[in-house]
Amino acid sequence: MEWKYLQLNIENSVADVRLNRPEKFNAMNYELFCEIDSVQKYLKKQRDVRVVILSGAGNNFSSGIDIHSMMDKTINFFKVGFKWLPWQANMAQRVCIGWQRMPIPVIAAIEGVCFGAAMNVALGCDMRYASPDAKLGIMEVRWGMVPDMAGMDSLRGLVSKDVALELIHTGMEIPAQQAKEIGLVTRVTVDPLAEARKMADKIAERSPDATAAIKLSTHKSWNASTKMLLARETIYQMAIIISKNWRIAIARNRKEPDRQYAPRQWWW
Repeated sequence: MEWKYLQLNIENSVADVRLNRPEKFNAMNYELFCEIDSVQKYLKKQRDVRVVILSGAGNNFSSGIDIHSMMDKTINFFKVGFKWLPWQANMAQRVCIGWQRMPIPVIAAIEGVCFGAAMNVALGCDMRYASPDAKLGIMEVRWGMVPDMAGMDSLRGLVSKDVALELIHTGMEIPAQQAKEIGLVTRVTVDPLAEARKMADKIAERSPDATAAIKLSTHKSWNASTKMLLARETIYQMAIIISKNWRIAIARNRKEPDRQYAPRQWWW
């Protein structure tokens, strides 16, 4: 597939997705919203992809929504926000929560600015590695709006409620180290992209079925009841045991350490 505002490269079972509007600090216009939504659907179907790394071109993750571009065609705001039922996800929400719903770990490599809509996109990732000079912020309040891109679904599991309210009420910019201290990012590292690739390589060495089950069960069970957690653990473990990759994992730990895993099972 071809993309105008994204770059996609898949190598050694790792998909490198890069927001590619460097002249605009990778600001998100309508087309970029559509492409993020589309690449999520595409990668979800690629059963040989085991990890996704999401980053931005030009030493910036993204400055958020491209207001000027979106205001030129106000119908695009409607398209991004439209949904048939309130509890469904619209496109603006899918570009965030869609990363969570993929059976593949997603790592955000954050450099430069990561504001507003882009912060929501990063929150949808499973891990966030930031450079020391990165700046992050939830900035919808500056435009007289509330955060409405599903980032709250992740935010409530990362920081305490009072800290979340501080960030949302003020729209403040916070440096990477402070973001690490409050739990908004996973690591602060000089080269977040290189660090993300190291982690991706480690994850890619594991069974893709186990990886899918771990990710999906963790997200679904994190705030679920104990009963649901126990049920999901049992169901997912059964799904792993009947897969070919479980037998390969056993073989790799015994006599065949170099045996290659099969693609992820279709049911994930």
